[in-house]
Amino acid sequence: MNDRREIFGWTMYDWANSAFSTTVVTVFLGPYLSNITKAAADANGLVYLLGVPIRFDSFFTYCVSASILLQVIFLPVLGAIADYSHLRKAMLMAFSTVGALATVMLFFVTPGLHWVAGLLFIIANLSFGASIVFYNAYLPDIASPDERDKVSSRGFAMGYAGGGLLLLLNLILFSFRERLGLDSALAARISIASAGLWWLGFSLITFQTLKPRHAVRQLPPRESYLTIGFKQLGNTFRQVRKFPETVRYLSGYLIYNDGIQTVIVVAAIFASLELGMDDQQLILVILMIQAVAFLGAFFLFPFLAARLGAKGALVLSLVIWSAVVIYAFAALRTQTEFWILGAIIALVLGGSQALSRSLFAQMIPKGREAEFFSFYEVSDRATSFMGPLLFGLANQIFGSLRYGILSLIVLFVVGLAILLVVNVPRAIREAETTHLEEVSTTA
Repeated sequence: MNDRREIFGWTMYDWANSAFSTTVVTVFLGPYLSNITKAAADANGLVYLLGVPIRFDSFFTYCVSASILLQVIFLPVLGAIADYSHLRKAMLMAFSTVGALATVMLFFVTPGLHWVAGLLFIIANLSFGASIVFYNAYLPDIASPDERDKVSSRGFAMGYAGGGLLLLLNLILFSFRERLGLDSALAARISIASAGLWWLGFSLITFQTLKPRHAVRQLPPRESYLTIGFKQLGNTFRQVRKFPETVRYLSGYLIYNDGIQTVIVVAAIFASLELGMDDQQLILVILMIQAVAFLGAFFLFPFLAARLGAKGALVLSLVIWSAVVIYAFAALRTQTEFWILGAIIALVLGGSQALSRSLFAQMIPKGREAEFFSFYEVSDRATSFMGPLLFGLANQIFGSLRYGILSLIVLFVVGLAILLVVNVPRAIREAETTHLEEVSTTA
C-alpha cells in the first residue's frame, strides 16, 4: 500500500477518462448528434426506431438514458465477477479500451449515421461506467485508511485537470476552425475523437503501474464467471442486514449527491435564462470551475479531512452547498455574482465527491470492493431523476427558476441529516466482521 508510483498511475486514470465526460458528454456530442439527427428527420422533426417516433432533439438524451439503464443492469454482476475472479485490472483495461475506441469511432459518424452514433455512444458510456467501478475498487488496495481521503481527492483533482485541459484545447481548435479550414461539424468530430485518444493514451500509464491484486480463484465444477457473478450478487442482497450503517450512508449519499449533480445540470439554464449569459461565457465558467475544483480537491479538502475527519469535512461541504442554493434563490442577481458562486461551488465540488468515495471505501468488506462500488455507481445513476424532477416541478408550480433552485435544499438537508447519524466506526467494524466470517467459511 501507499506506493507513490502506483497511486500516481491510479490517479492518471481519472485524468484520462474525464476527457470523455467534459468534451464528449458535456459539450460536443449532444449538439452534433442532434444536428445530424435533425438532418435525417421528417417535417415534424421525427426519426423512427422500429416504428417508434423520436424527436431529433431528444435522441441524445434517450441514448444517455439507455446507457445508464444498461449500467444499472450489468454493473453489479460485473463487479461480483471482478471480485470473485480478481481480474479487476484485466476488466478495467478491457472496458476502458472498448470505451475509448468507441469514442474514437464517433469521428467517422456523418449525416445519415445517427443510429450508429447512438450505438457507439451507448457502448462508450456503458464501458465508461464499468471502468469506473473497477477503478474505484482499487482505492482500498492501494491506500491505507489514513491515506485514502488524500488519494481519493488527488484522483478527482487529476480528473478536473485532465478533463479541463483537453476541453480548453478543443475550444481553442473550435475557435480557430475557420482559419484551419474546418467547418463546425468536422471540428466537433475531431474534438470528440480526441477525447477517445486521450482516454486510451493516458490509460496506458495506469495499465503499466497498477498491480494485479489477489490470486485468481478456481471456478467450481459446472460454473462460469457469469453464474458465479449472479450467485455472489444474490448473496450480497441476502447479507444486506449485516451492513446497516453502510446502507444508511449510501442512502444519504444518493440523496445529497443527486442535489449536487442537479445543481451542475441546471446552473447553465439558470445563468442563461435568469442572468442572460451567452454560450461563450458559460464555457468560460465551465473552464474556471474545472480549474478551481482541481485546487479544492487537491489542496483544500485533504487539509480539512486531516483536521475534521472525512465525515466532518463532508458535513461542512454540504452546509456550504445548502448556503449556495439559498443564496442563488434569494440574492443572486448579476453575472459577476454567478462567477463568484461558481468558484465556491467548484471548491466544494471535487472535495465532496472525493471524500464520499473514500468514506464509502472504509465501509465495505475486503475482497468485495468492485461489487460494492458497482452499487455505489448504479445507485447514483438510478436515483438521478429525483433532483431534476424536483427542480422541474417547483419551477412549473411557482413559475420561477429560483424556486426550482430552492427546492434542491431538500436533497441537501435530508442527505446531511442521514449522514450525521451514520456511525462510521461501527460501519467499519461491520465490514471487517463480515470479511472475517467469509474467510473463516472459506477456510
